[in-house]
Amino acid sequence: MKQMITQPCTLLDCLIQMFPNSSKSNLRKMLTQGRITVDGQTEHRAKTQLEAGTTVMILDRPTALVQTPPPVKPNPVDLDVIFEDETLLVVNKPAHLLSVATDRLEMDTLHSRCVDYLRFTESKAWCYIVHRLDKETSGAMVLAKTKPAKEDLQSQFADREVHRIYLALVEGAPSTDSGTVHSYLTEDKFLNVKAVNSKHPKGKEAISHYRVLDTIDELSLVEVTIETGRRHQIRMAMQYLKSPVVGDELHGAMSNPHKRVMLHASALEFIHPSSDDPVRFEAPPPSMFRLT
Repeated sequence: MKQMITQPCTLLDCLIQMFPNSSKSNLRKMLTQGRITVDGQTEHRAKTQLEAGTTVMILDRPTALVQTPPPVKPNPVDLDVIFEDETLLVVNKPAHLLSVATDRLEMDTLHSRCVDYLRFTESKAWCYIVHRLDKETSGAMVLAKTKPAKEDLQSQFADREVHRIYLALVEGAPSTDSGTVHSYLTEDKFLNVKAVNSKHPKGKEAISHYRVLDTIDELSLVEVTIETGRRHQIRMAMQYLKSPVVGDELHGAMSNPHKRVMLHASALEFIHPSSDDPVRFEAPPPSMFRLT
């Protein structure tokens, strides 16, 4: 698909005109995937200014941009750093570690380790929590080093513009190889989550897209992409599909060989708050997720 620009505008405004029925989130994903060219050159920035006479083309085959992490200097803090610059700190969270302290004021959390890591080189350094992973979930988390970056990223999460991909090792296999679980969830003061109907006053929409990657010996490796970030969203979705996540006894799992819930945040895609470039960060899953 091709469009000739007749009057100056931003690239995002042009895409909105070309695809009036698509959300900004989907349009930004097209940019992230490298599907947009401007006068024959791949363009990733939504705010790029276009002049009259410019040609915008949409490619059929996506080529996602993967951010290459720079070298990381040695640091004594037990932290798996995926990427770091002046604005962001992206880390691979281990299982069994809280993202942030609760009312019990736990001393060892992912956030506390990140602060300690930064203060090894700058005594007054700080970072802000943008999103969370459950204690038992491992994988990619992004933290912001500045308040503007925090607000920008939180806005992207709220607007469903962050592309989040998980791996789940589940018992059995869903009845179909791919699909979407669209539900409404609510939680009580004890953080117990349950599914409710769409008219429930406290129900929050939860959308999870899944596809089965492999199935061996009554276990399946499933890739899950979420549009919303509700507590226990993927675990509830797998329970609904009658293939609970291994180790998730709360939602029906019968086995727990690895002494953890087998859920891993494998990739994050979003727009960099400072550069406006689309970036993708990947956290390799632990070897226990391999079926072969």
